[in-house]
Amino acid sequence: MVELVPLQRFLKQKPPPYGTEPDRRFCWDLHVITLRGNRSLLAVHCHSRYAFVRYDVVSLQWADLPTLFREGLLDSLTAADFSQELVADYLSRAGAMDVTRTHGRREVAFLNRAWEDVLTSDLCLDTDRQAQPLLDHAVNTRPSRCAGFDGLGTGLERMTELLKEWET
Repeated sequence: MVELVPLQRFLKQKPPPYGTEPDRRFCWDLHVITLRGNRSLLAVHCHSRYAFVRYDVVSLQWADLPTLFREGLLDSLTAADFSQELVADYLSRAGAMDVTRTHGRREVAFLNRAWEDVLTSDLCLDTDRQAQPLLDHAVNTRPSRCAGFDGLGTGLERMTELLKEWET
């Protein structure tokens, strides 16, 4: 059974307000997904469609969503050969985490496509760990469209371009 549950419903929270951040380089769509019967986090970058998965997330981790997200992002980007310093700089520029609704239909469509890419790359899932570098790589090297760039490209290429803007 394929299941994509809105995060606020899963966490039993009222729907948050709509996002007003115009700079989508710091916006991520987070969703709870079921992979092989286990609740997992799917995070998709609104600007580039870079995505990562945290597999088999336990209740205490869901209760601290900012830490779950930040650790997942750090693990995914460092596994993709970005330096910890560059990732820390990105997170610093992003500032405090603000939970809002997904920006619009287009972003929801890209989130759904990322979920489909995760499903078609199921053989890359490592059930022995939460971080999923092989699955993340499979999803992020697949050509796709996104809100922040024109035409086809990969989430990894787009995230590389974005992070290189700030590299010193």
